[in-house]
Amino acid sequence: MKILLMSLFFSIPAFLFGQSKAKGDSFSVKLLAKTIKAHGGKKYNKAHYQFTFRDNLYRFKNSKKGYEYTVRKSKGGQQVFDQLVNGNLVRTINGQETELNAKAKQGAVNSLNSVIYFATLPHKLSDPAVNLTYGKTTKIKGQEYHVLHVQFDKVGGGVDHDDEFVYWIRTDNYRIDYLAYNYQVGKGGVRFREANNTREVGGILFQDYVNYKAEVGTALTDLPELFEKGKLKKLSEINTEKVSKIK
Repeated sequence: MKILLMSLFFSIPAFLFGQSKAKGDSFSVKLLAKTIKAHGGKKYNKAHYQFTFRDNLYRFKNSKKGYEYTVRKSKGGQQVFDQLVNGNLVRTINGQETELNAKAKQGAVNSLNSVIYFATLPHKLSDPAVNLTYGKTTKIKGQEYHVLHVQFDKVGGGVDHDDEFVYWIRTDNYRIDYLAYNYQVGKGGVRFREANNTREVGGILFQDYVNYKAEVGTALTDLPELFEKGKLKKLSEINTEKVSKIK
Protein backbone atom coordinates (compact mmCIF):
# COMPACT_ATOMS: atom_id res chain seq x y z
CA MET A 1 0.00 0.00 0.00
CA LYS A 2 2.82 2.45 0.74
CA ILE A 3 4.11 2.49 -2.84
CA LEU A 4 0.61 2.89 -4.17
CA LEU A 5 0.15 5.98 -2.01
CA MET A 6 3.29 7.42 -3.57
CA SER A 7 1.78 7.35 -7.04
CA LEU A 8 -1.31 9.19 -5.83
CA PHE A 9 0.76 12.00 -4.38
CA PHE A 10 3.09 12.42 -7.35
CA SER A 11 0.14 13.17 -9.63
CA ILE A 12 -1.38 15.88 -7.43
CA PRO A 13 -0.48 18.81 -9.75
CA ALA A 14 -2.53 17.15 -12.51
CA PHE A 15 -5.82 17.56 -10.66
CA LEU A 16 -5.19 20.20 -8.00
CA PHE A 17 -7.46 23.18 -8.63
CA GLY A 18 -9.46 21.19 -11.17
CA GLN A 19 -12.27 18.68 -11.36
CA SER A 20 -11.86 15.21 -9.95
CA LYS A 21 -10.12 12.88 -12.39
CA ALA A 22 -11.32 9.70 -10.67
CA LYS A 23 -13.21 7.32 -12.95
CA GLY A 24 -16.45 5.48 -12.31
CA ASP A 25 -20.19 5.45 -12.82
CA SER A 26 -21.85 8.85 -12.64
CA PHE A 27 -23.35 8.27 -9.20
CA SER A 28 -19.98 7.27 -7.71
CA VAL A 29 -18.23 10.29 -9.21
CA LYS A 30 -20.93 12.64 -7.89
CA LEU A 31 -20.83 10.92 -4.49
CA LEU A 32 -17.08 11.44 -4.25
CA ALA A 33 -17.46 15.10 -5.22
CA LYS A 34 -20.05 15.61 -2.46
CA THR A 35 -17.83 13.79 0.02
CA ILE A 36 -14.78 15.90 -0.79
CA LYS A 37 -16.92 19.03 -0.50
CA ALA A 38 -18.24 17.91 2.90
CA HIS A 39 -14.68 17.45 4.17
CA GLY A 40 -13.26 20.72 2.88
CA GLY A 41 -13.73 20.92 -0.89
CA LYS A 42 -11.77 23.68 -2.62
CA LYS A 43 -10.16 24.69 0.65
CA TYR A 44 -7.82 21.72 0.18
CA ASN A 45 -6.35 23.43 -2.89
CA LYS A 46 -4.64 26.11 -0.82
CA ALA A 47 -4.46 24.24 2.48
CA HIS A 48 -1.49 24.96 4.73
CA TYR A 49 -1.61 23.10 8.05
CA GLN A 50 0.52 21.49 10.69
CA PHE A 51 -0.23 18.69 13.15
CA THR A 52 1.47 16.25 15.47
CA PHE A 53 1.33 12.52 14.85
CA ARG A 54 3.11 10.15 17.22
CA ASP A 55 5.25 12.99 18.57
CA ASN A 56 6.42 14.05 15.10
CA LEU A 57 5.52 17.45 13.62
CA TYR A 58 4.00 17.33 10.13
CA ARG A 59 3.16 20.16 7.74
CA PHE A 60 1.46 20.16 4.36
CA LYS A 61 0.97 22.97 1.88
CA ASN A 62 -0.95 22.84 -1.40
CA SER A 63 -0.76 25.47 -4.14
CA LYS A 64 -1.01 25.86 -7.91
CA LYS A 65 2.62 24.77 -8.09
CA GLY A 66 1.87 21.45 -6.40
CA TYR A 67 2.55 20.39 -2.83
CA GLU A 68 5.08 20.49 -0.04
CA TYR A 69 5.06 18.03 2.87
CA THR A 70 7.47 18.05 5.78
CA VAL A 71 8.07 16.11 8.96
CA ARG A 72 10.34 17.06 11.87
CA LYS A 73 11.31 14.39 14.36
CA SER A 74 13.92 13.41 16.92
CA LYS A 75 15.72 10.16 16.21
CA GLY A 76 18.62 8.78 18.20
CA GLY A 77 19.29 12.17 19.75
CA GLN A 78 19.38 13.87 16.35
CA GLN A 79 16.94 16.30 14.74
CA VAL A 80 15.72 14.88 11.42
CA PHE A 81 13.82 17.04 8.92
CA ASP A 82 12.33 15.59 5.72
CA GLN A 83 10.97 17.91 3.02
CA LEU A 84 9.03 16.48 0.08
CA VAL A 85 8.23 18.89 -2.77
CA ASN A 86 6.32 17.45 -5.74
CA GLY A 87 8.00 14.08 -5.29
CA ASN A 88 11.52 15.30 -4.51
CA LEU A 89 12.72 14.46 -1.00
CA VAL A 90 15.52 16.24 0.87
CA ARG A 91 16.62 15.18 4.36
CA THR A 92 18.61 17.24 6.80
CA ILE A 93 20.03 15.98 10.10
CA ASN A 94 20.90 18.61 12.68
CA GLY A 95 20.63 21.21 9.92
CA GLN A 96 22.97 19.46 7.48
CA GLU A 97 21.65 17.99 4.21
CA THR A 98 22.18 14.22 4.15
CA GLU A 99 22.32 11.85 1.19
CA LEU A 100 20.07 8.80 1.37
CA ASN A 101 20.37 5.59 -0.59
CA ALA A 102 17.44 4.65 -2.84
CA LYS A 103 15.82 2.32 -0.31
CA ALA A 104 16.02 4.77 2.58
CA LYS A 105 14.71 7.63 0.45
CA GLN A 106 11.83 5.49 -0.79
CA GLY A 107 10.93 4.56 2.77
CA ALA A 108 10.98 8.18 3.90
CA VAL A 109 8.78 9.27 0.99
CA ASN A 110 6.31 6.46 1.61
CA SER A 111 6.05 7.21 5.32
CA LEU A 112 5.49 10.94 4.85
CA ASN A 113 2.98 10.43 2.05
CA SER A 114 1.02 7.86 4.03
CA VAL A 115 0.53 10.11 7.07
CA ILE A 116 -0.60 13.09 4.97
CA TYR A 117 -2.81 10.85 2.81
CA PHE A 118 -4.92 9.61 5.71
CA ALA A 119 -4.93 12.99 7.47
CA THR A 120 -6.46 14.66 4.40
CA LEU A 121 -8.91 12.01 3.18
CA PRO A 122 -10.87 12.07 0.92
CA HIS A 123 -8.99 14.79 -1.01
CA LYS A 124 -6.49 12.46 -2.69
CA LEU A 125 -9.20 10.20 -4.12
CA SER A 126 -9.48 12.65 -7.03
CA ASP A 127 -6.44 11.06 -8.67
CA PRO A 128 -6.90 9.81 -12.26
CA ALA A 129 -5.60 6.34 -11.28
CA VAL A 130 -8.60 5.90 -8.96
CA ASN A 131 -11.56 3.77 -10.07
CA LEU A 132 -14.84 4.17 -8.20
CA THR A 133 -17.70 1.69 -7.88
CA TYR A 134 -20.86 2.26 -5.92
CA GLY A 135 -21.97 -0.63 -3.75
CA LYS A 136 -25.23 0.04 -1.98
CA THR A 137 -26.49 1.63 1.20
CA THR A 138 -26.04 -0.14 4.50
CA LYS A 139 -26.46 0.61 8.18
CA ILE A 140 -23.79 0.65 10.86
CA LYS A 141 -24.90 1.31 14.43
CA GLY A 142 -28.26 2.44 13.07
CA GLN A 143 -26.79 5.10 10.75
CA GLU A 144 -27.27 4.73 6.99
CA TYR A 145 -24.22 4.87 4.73
CA HIS A 146 -23.33 4.90 1.05
CA VAL A 147 -20.73 2.23 0.26
CA LEU A 148 -18.01 3.38 -2.15
CA HIS A 149 -15.41 0.94 -3.49
CA VAL A 150 -12.01 2.21 -4.67
CA GLN A 151 -9.51 0.36 -6.84
CA PHE A 152 -6.53 1.53 -8.87
CA ASP A 153 -5.24 1.34 -12.41
CA LYS A 154 -2.17 -0.79 -13.01
CA VAL A 155 -0.65 2.10 -14.93
CA GLY A 156 -0.23 5.00 -12.51
CA GLY A 157 -1.60 3.00 -9.59
CA GLY A 158 1.79 2.01 -8.22
CA VAL A 159 3.32 -1.37 -7.49
CA ASP A 160 0.51 -2.10 -5.01
CA HIS A 161 -2.30 -1.29 -7.43
CA ASP A 162 -4.07 -4.51 -6.34
CA ASP A 163 -4.96 -2.97 -2.98
CA GLU A 164 -8.64 -2.23 -2.46
CA PHE A 165 -10.42 0.33 -0.31
CA VAL A 166 -14.03 0.75 0.82
CA TYR A 167 -15.45 3.94 2.31
CA TRP A 168 -18.70 4.20 4.28
CA ILE A 169 -20.13 7.68 3.67
CA ARG A 170 -23.05 9.02 5.68
CA THR A 171 -26.16 9.57 3.58
CA ASP A 172 -27.14 12.69 5.53
CA ASN A 173 -23.93 14.77 5.52
CA TYR A 174 -21.52 12.88 3.21
CA ARG A 175 -18.84 12.45 5.86
CA ILE A 176 -16.68 9.33 6.02
CA ASP A 177 -17.17 7.50 9.32
CA TYR A 178 -15.52 4.20 8.38
CA LEU A 179 -13.02 2.90 5.86
CA ALA A 180 -11.38 -0.42 5.14
CA TYR A 181 -8.60 -1.72 2.94
CA ASN A 182 -6.65 -4.80 2.10
CA TYR A 183 -3.02 -4.96 1.02
CA GLN A 184 -0.82 -7.59 -0.56
CA VAL A 185 2.65 -6.67 0.78
CA GLY A 186 4.25 -9.53 2.69
CA LYS A 187 1.53 -11.94 3.78
CA GLY A 188 -1.14 -9.32 3.16
CA GLY A 189 -3.61 -7.82 5.59
CA VAL A 190 -7.10 -6.45 6.12
CA ARG A 191 -7.80 -3.29 8.11
CA PHE A 192 -10.95 -1.47 9.26
CA ARG A 193 -10.91 2.07 10.65
CA GLU A 194 -13.53 3.86 12.71
CA ALA A 195 -13.37 7.66 12.61
CA ASN A 196 -13.73 9.69 15.80
CA ASN A 197 -12.96 13.14 17.16
CA THR A 198 -14.12 14.77 13.92
CA ARG A 199 -13.49 18.51 14.06
CA GLU A 200 -13.32 21.40 11.64
CA VAL A 201 -10.18 23.53 11.47
CA GLY A 202 -10.25 26.43 9.03
CA GLY A 203 -13.03 24.83 7.01
CA ILE A 204 -11.37 21.42 6.65
CA LEU A 205 -12.38 18.32 8.61
CA PHE A 206 -9.79 16.33 10.50
CA GLN A 207 -10.50 12.95 12.07
CA ASP A 208 -8.80 10.41 14.28
CA TYR A 209 -9.25 6.67 13.78
CA VAL A 210 -9.32 3.44 15.70
CA ASN A 211 -7.53 0.84 13.60
CA TYR A 212 -8.80 -2.77 13.60
CA LYS A 213 -7.50 -6.00 12.10
CA ALA A 214 -9.38 -8.87 10.42
CA GLU A 215 -8.26 -12.22 9.06
CA VAL A 216 -6.57 -12.13 5.66
CA GLY A 217 -9.17 -12.90 2.99
CA THR A 218 -12.08 -11.32 4.87
CA ALA A 219 -14.31 -9.43 2.44
CA LEU A 220 -14.16 -5.71 3.13
CA THR A 221 -17.95 -5.45 2.97
CA ASP A 222 -18.21 -7.99 5.83
CA LEU A 223 -16.17 -5.83 8.20
CA PRO A 224 -18.98 -3.57 9.51
CA GLU A 225 -20.96 -6.60 10.72
CA LEU A 226 -17.86 -8.10 12.36
CA PHE A 227 -17.12 -4.71 13.92
CA GLU A 228 -20.61 -4.43 15.42
CA LYS A 229 -20.29 -7.96 16.81
CA GLY A 230 -16.95 -7.10 18.44
CA LYS A 231 -15.05 -9.64 16.35
CA LEU A 232 -12.32 -7.31 15.05
CA LYS A 233 -9.01 -6.94 16.89
CA LYS A 234 -8.00 -3.41 17.84
CA LEU A 235 -4.47 -2.69 16.66
CA SER A 236 -3.86 1.00 17.28
CA GLU A 237 -5.20 4.53 17.44
CA ILE A 238 -4.44 6.96 14.61
CA ASN A 239 -4.56 10.37 16.28
CA THR A 240 -3.84 13.61 14.44
CA GLU A 241 -3.15 16.06 17.26
CA LYS A 242 -2.65 19.80 17.68
CA VAL A 243 -3.99 20.60 14.20
CA SER A 244 -3.59 24.25 13.25
CA LYS A 245 -3.81 26.34 10.11
CA ILE A 246 -0.68 28.16 8.95
CA LYS A 247 -0.63 31.35 6.91
